Amino acid sequence: MTQTMTQLSRAVDQREWSRMDEHLVSLVDSTSFEADQYRTLRHALERTHAAKKVIGVTSAVPGDGKTTTAINLAGVLAQAPDARILIVDLDLRTPSLGDRLGLTVQSPGLVDLVFDPALTLDGLARRHPQFRLAVLPAGRALTVPYEVLKSPRLAELMLQASRQYDYVILDTPPLAAVQDARLIADWVDGFVMIVAAHRTPRKLLEDALNLMDPAKLIGLVFNGEDRLRSGYYGDYYGSSKGKRRGWWRTGNGNGNGHGNGHGNGNGLAHGTSVLDTVLRTVLGRPR
Repeated sequence: MTQTMTQLSRAVDQREWSRMDEHLVSLVDSTSFEADQYRTLRHALERTHAAKKVIGVTSAVPGDGKTTTAINLAGVLAQAPDARILIVDLDLRTPSLGDRLGLTVQSPGLVDLVFDPALTLDGLARRHPQFRLAVLPAGRALTVPYEVLKSPRLAELMLQASRQYDYVILDTPPLAAVQDARLIADWVDGFVMIVAAHRTPRKLLEDALNLMDPAKLIGLVFNGEDRLRSGYYGDYYGSSKGKRRGWWRTGNGNGNGHGNGHGNGNGLAHGTSVLDTVLRTVLGRPR
């Protein structure tokens, strides 16, 4: 892969960018404790899931911090020398990626790219002036995004992106709330599931996990769990030869996540125990 970020996206126009959301700590405060939590996630991807390049970031329900996590994950991946990272807004009903990153001109975007074959990925991906990061905004919201998400052209574009970039991070729709994320599952290499501690409904999280191919679940990231800051905690829920395997736990189980209610703090799951134990720890007992 010899192309540069300049070649992979159109020339930088400083006027297209304004101040970004303060919760994007991997970009605005890269030496902070919170940014370190996202580097933990990056390390897990690079060490355990190296073959996965197209990563969907999802949640069971809206408001759990998936967009914040998607951008911060892209941000820490972009810290690598000569990194080529693309982040794409696929939450087409309520796109917010461009706003969070301070992108002032968001159209044309992904929707236009799918519908208009004259447009190109290289022409629409906006390269951030300060980071090794290219951004493909939605362009516009869609009340019914089915045709875009099922489009063969979208699958082709994401395949092209996976060949041009080291990682393609997708901000996808919530999994249990609508069927949108399930429409793209065939060409996504893996999903990271975002869980808001003491907020995500336990039943909906279980429903979301059951809707997902176990082989494609990279892991869970817990947002807003202050108790996890004192040590390392993480729980990965994976698969072996297509069959579900249980939770596994390492370390003391006390965790190191930190949250401020806006989704910029994370305890990365990584440990052996049953799913029920983890859900009780983070979400509380079933109601």
